[in-house]
Amino acid sequence: MVEGRHNENAAQTLSLDGKKSEDTQQQIIRETFHLVSKRDENVCNFLEGGLLIGGSDNKLIYRHYATLYFVFCVDSSESELGILDLIQVFVETLDKCFENVCELDLIFHVDKVHNILAEMVMGGMVLETNMNEIVTQIDAQNKLEKSEAGLAGAPARAVSAVKNMNLPEIPRNINIGDISIKVPNLPTFK
Repeated sequence: MVEGRHNENAAQTLSLDGKKSEDTQQQIIRETFHLVSKRDENVCNFLEGGLLIGGSDNKLIYRHYATLYFVFCVDSSESELGILDLIQVFVETLDKCFENVCELDLIFHVDKVHNILAEMVMGGMVLETNMNEIVTQIDAQNKLEKSEAGLAGAPARAVSAVKNMNLPEIPRNINIGDISIKVPNLPTFK
């Protein structure tokens, strides 16, 4: 589980086990926030998981940045310092991709946040911690999405281009090879 949160009522869950009901997920979020937010800032950033999370079999490892908490729930065999480093890389990557990340970025661009996390962790295994490599892959995904969006918008751009052609008259017959298309009387495009 990864969670970004700035108060008890406004949580943005980035990844939760989909096998749990919505109510159970919300209870886990509330319990996690309660466990993490009540801690003094001078204590370590990891603690035993709550009852809903699995108790002593799991650990909550978190970092608090400005108004956001980034919380990872891991099994007890994980290295606390390794996960703290992973959170640091995750937040720095978010900051680089969003140019000063804030809770609104996490809320309105949750797909992009998931993509960033997926570049770093897959199937519980850390794949990449090099921020420049992660950003390069995210930029490549963004370019691909823009090019695909460009293809989806092609029909609208074609209609717009035809409207702006300033033809002296509307063609009545269009011949393409053996195919002949009769154009009905249409109102002007302008």
